[in-house]
Order: sequence, then C-alpha cells, then structure tokens
Amino acid sequence: MSSLLQLAPLSFPWQTIDPFLFCVHHLDHYPRGNAHMGPDASLAGRQMGSDFGNKDGWSMYHGQTIPGFPSHPHRGFETVTITRQGRIDHSDSLGATARFGDGDVQWLTAGKGIVHCEMFPLRHQDQHNPCELFQIWLNLPAKDKMCEPHFTMFWREHIQTVEHHDAQGLTTEVVVVAGQLADAQGLPPPPHSWASQSDADLAIFTIRMAPGAQWTLPKASHAATRRQLYFFQGQGLKLDAQSIPSRHVLEVKAQNDLHLLNTGTDTVELLMLQGRPIGEPVAQYGPFVMNTQAEIHQAFADYRSTEFGGWPWGASDPVHPRETGRFARHADGRVEVIEAT
Repeated sequence: MSSLLQLAPLSFPWQTIDPFLFCVHHLDHYPRGNAHMGPDASLAGRQMGSDFGNKDGWSMYHGQTIPGFPSHPHRGFETVTITRQGRIDHSDSLGATARFGDGDVQWLTAGKGIVHCEMFPLRHQDQHNPCELFQIWLNLPAKDKMCEPHFTMFWREHIQTVEHHDAQGLTTEVVVVAGQLADAQGLPPPPHSWASQSDADLAIFTIRMAPGAQWTLPKASHAATRRQLYFFQGQGLKLDAQSIPSRHVLEVKAQNDLHLLNTGTDTVELLMLQGRPIGEPVAQYGPFVMNTQAEIHQAFADYRSTEFGGWPWGASDPVHPRETGRFARHADGRVEVIEAT
C-alpha cells in the first residue's frame, strides 16, 4: 500500500498542516551591496513597500532601502527561520538583537505579543549577496498562546547532521533542526513551544540527497503524527518506487518507513515538517493567530494600546555595521559572539 496520501504542486506560501500554519522558501540572488547595504541597482519598476515580484531574481519585500521585513507584530504562534545563504539582522521589542545566517536557525515564540524586524543586509560590495531561507510558522496551543515571548538562537555549529552512506557509498545528509533522527537530537526548543511537549512528535529536517542516493526515512513515533515533504530542488525523486514531480508537496503516512531514491543527475533537496496536530480551532488575521475571532479583535486592541512593549530601536529597519559577524544579544543582556567579523 502506498505511503503517499496527497500530492500537489507547491503554492506560495507552501501548503501546511496542523500544527504548522505557514511555510515559505525565500531565494533571492541579490546584486552587490551599495554603501548603505542596499542593492547597488535601480529600484525602478518595483512596488516598493510590498515588492514580492522577484524582478531580476530578487525582491525588496517590505524594505525601502535594505531588503527585508521592518518592524511588525506577532501574537499566538512561533516563527522558525532556517537560513541557508546570506545573513539576517534581527531586532525585537524585547531588546534582543542578532546577526545570523549560513545555516543558523532562529526560533522565536511570539506568545502574548512581540514586535520584530528581519532585514537582509547586502554586506558585500565586490560580489553578489545571495540570500536563502525557510520561514515556518508553528502554532501554539490555547494554553500557551499568551505565554511570555522568547528569543532563541540555534547556531549551525551546534545543530546536528546525520550523514547516511548507502550500499553504493552515496550520501544523504539530514540536518536535524528539531526532533530526533538516529542518534542526532534537535536542540531544546523554547519552553512553551508545541515542540517541547513530549508527545508532540515534532520534527523539522532538511534533506539533501546526492545523485543516485537512496535512504529510508524512519516512521514517526506517535500514531496521530502527520508528515509533509516539500520537494523543492532537483529532479527524479522516487518515494517507495513512485515517481514524484519536482516542486511538489507530499503528505505521507508518518507511521510508515519511507524509501527515498534520487534517480536524477542533480542533488535532490527536501524539507520535512512533522508533528502531532494540536487539534484546536484556528482564527487568524495577518500577524495574529488565536482560537477565536474575539481573541483576534483583542490582539489588535492590545497592540494599538501597548505596541507589545514598544519599539526600543531608532528605526523600523535597524541593521548592524557591515563588518559585524554572527552574534546575538538576548533580552537579559547575555551576549553570544559566534564570529567577531
């Protein structure tokens, strides 16, 4: 019996299932940076303030000078940002700030309310500035929607990777962002995250298969778990001998072992999202995700009256100096310096 439950072309944003709310893959081939770390290129013909058109292979998004997402609020869920190329400058209403990228992961619990910005500074003036990331929204159960906000960094040096070599010696590499695979364990999620519940069976993997490689993804541990695979890069994937077209999302039976084979001549890449559903009503309006419309109205009222603690930065789109390396300054003043420059 096939393990494939549903198959559909990738939409924008990518389709998700409970407990996930949203998933997007940003890949921007930014040009060289100018003196202000914006693009050294004309911005003519772009819908500035809401530029998602990928003109010339890149977008400004909501940024006016530097690409990215200036200050905006969230309540009632979490964002998980998985970087693959480039750097992101983060600042938030807790007073936390960071520069991260090139394999780092940021996990942000919005809880009762947070304002943050995510900017993509184009640091290099002598070369292009590619930027690639996944952003995933993970729901919070009703009991935790009004928890205290929490900012967490998973540095790439601490994230575990599983390398599997098949009988032909061909490699499948799995980055374990959350959950467990073989002896690799994801880093501890924030305390109120659905991922921190022992029976949530939540996992986030990125999977990279060499041409010709085959690998078996083990079954999930909970009978109610749901699992999706996003086939976003490469050609020639087979799932249990069934051919899967590129740029498709698959919902699969999480209770089955899944045999994956790359029959193509290019690397195949997938993102896996897995978890036991929260199974509660979802009321969403823009950046707020609650259980009822009344709670959504309250979220807007609270934001208008409190701005979720206010914005402690001078601009809505702050960035760090060009030469700043990977670091994080947490709301309690603790500083992590991963790269000085």
